[in-house]
Amino acid sequence: MSASGSRQTAGLCDRCLHQRLVPNSRGSVFSLCERSRDDPRYPRYPRLPVLRCPGFEPRVERAGD
Repeated sequence: MSASGSRQTAGLCDRCLHQRLVPNSRGSVFSLCERSRDDPRYPRYPRLPVLRCPGFEPRVERAGD
């Protein structure tokens, strides 16, 4: 998180189907790559911002989301 309180951009992860945001008790939010559960090539918490990723799949936004 930046000093202004806004979350740092995670790059590609912010638009990826496999990202899950994980908050902690101190108010920080971490970008978890759920591909890491099944594939050791993907780090659980990648170094941000992610600019390239072979596992990137765009998240499909539904109307009203």
